[in-house]
Amino acid sequence: AIYLAAVLEYLSAEILELAGNAAHENKKARILPRHIQLAVRNDDELNKLLSCVTIAQGGVLPNILSQLLPKKTVRDAAPSQEQ
Repeated sequence: AIYLAAVLEYLSAEILELAGNAAHENKKARILPRHIQLAVRNDDELNKLLSCVTIAQGGVLPNILSQLLPKKTVRDAAPSQEQ
């Protein structure tokens, strides 16, 4: 029972630390479910542990597929060479 308590304490401390960092990056004083979601999904081990978990009000990770980004043309890349 004590081992289980130690594991749960470690997991909660790890999640809260990462979520606190995410909140600080977003210039917020409180940890919101969004910050917990960002912390868990950006950490490989926590993401694997909580892969089947849905965090209410957590949203999704920002992600834009490379195929949807505008293509760089020769005209955009060449101005430094022309001058």
